[in-house]
Amino acid sequence: MFYMVNSLISSVIWGPPMLAVFLGTGLFLSVRTGFFQISGIRKWFSLTIIDAFRKRKEPPKNDGTVSQFAALTSALAACLGTGNITGVATALVAGGPGAVFWMWISAILGMMTCCCENILGIKYRIRNSLGQWAGGPMLYIERGLKKPRLAKVYAFLLIGASLGMGNMTQANSVSAGLEAFGISPLLSAFILAPFLFICISGGLKRISAFSEKLIPLLSCVFLILCLTVIVKNRHALLPSFASIVRDAFSPKAISGFGIAKAARYGISRGVFSNEAGLGSNTVIHANADCDKPAIQGMWGIFEVAFDTLFMCTVTAITILTSGVWSPTGSLNGIALCSAVFESVIAKSGRILLGICICLFAFATLIAWSFYGKTAAAYLFGDESGAYYNIIYTVAAFIGCITKLDIVWNISDIFNGLLAIPNIYALLRLSDEAISELNKTKSPRQRRRL
Repeated sequence: MFYMVNSLISSVIWGPPMLAVFLGTGLFLSVRTGFFQISGIRKWFSLTIIDAFRKRKEPPKNDGTVSQFAALTSALAACLGTGNITGVATALVAGGPGAVFWMWISAILGMMTCCCENILGIKYRIRNSLGQWAGGPMLYIERGLKKPRLAKVYAFLLIGASLGMGNMTQANSVSAGLEAFGISPLLSAFILAPFLFICISGGLKRISAFSEKLIPLLSCVFLILCLTVIVKNRHALLPSFASIVRDAFSPKAISGFGIAKAARYGISRGVFSNEAGLGSNTVIHANADCDKPAIQGMWGIFEVAFDTLFMCTVTAITILTSGVWSPTGSLNGIALCSAVFESVIAKSGRILLGICICLFAFATLIAWSFYGKTAAAYLFGDESGAYYNIIYTVAAFIGCITKLDIVWNISDIFNGLLAIPNIYALLRLSDEAISELNKTKSPRQRRRL
């Protein structure tokens, strides 16, 4: 009964009205900025990755900040997880190839949502009692909207999301991945817990140093695996893209999927993938070495583009070109992805995929610890961080050895509720975010508020 109630609440929160709010917010901000994510692509790409490459040899500052690239990789560690692999597979199974098109739409609009979140995160960040930056939706809700009670509600929900979706479900993915190598869940728990505690006890500096090295390397390994499959099945590349566009608009596509299912699962996959609208990534971006809020906002644009438009698309095309997926097939999630890579790279493909899933999940684990720790510090004081690290590690241990159907549903509820105060604040403070962004534009590019 409890499970049924949780499932019902989760489906209501993540139903069409909430997904429409996500899309509507992104569209509203996109229109007001003249679709800067598209019209300003040369500017934001130059001021993010290209600029970071130029500054890569500069020594790090000792003022509690991390580099903008480190902030990006840490934020990507939180959202680049099993969802970008198995989540895309489940979206294809549930919504068909057309789901990928609607995933693109949600990402394009979400780029401006994430941009404005980061702008507000930098603008309203403060130094805590330890001399470190503290930022995120809690701060711009409290200091921008002058609603401290709503800020506390957001912080409480962020802790719930951190312990659920960011922790126990990811730990369970690590355990499942290691089980394929003959390692029992209990042994996985004993292996994972100490490594996790060591990583998160070093604070954002250690988390970002780990993410800065792991995420680029892990992304490259996964992309090589995907490209191996795509090149082998290159004859199916154009038909796969054609099916994505065709099925996105067909009332009932040839494959049996219609526009309703494609839109529903594609949009929800995009939202879950890049977290634009939840505000969680802002917690890390607020610690970046950046004095201009608009510049950090542009890193948010790149983050969504890389996470969803690029990584999720590569995963989807890999599955579609492989020939393993079919509208009537029974494979889903990890099983489908394993079959895709085994079809080209044999047993080693399954092994490499398992390693990638474990490491992506571990990266998500350590990044989400910082979200929850920051929220706990906001509610209970900066000294609570050490206690939160212990609680977080214990939750990961439990996540390795238990079945998490109920936890998944509760996590969905926390994530959905998390978006409500954040989007409310984002819309109320949109004038300030857009004003900051307009400072980086030439007079010709500026749009009237």
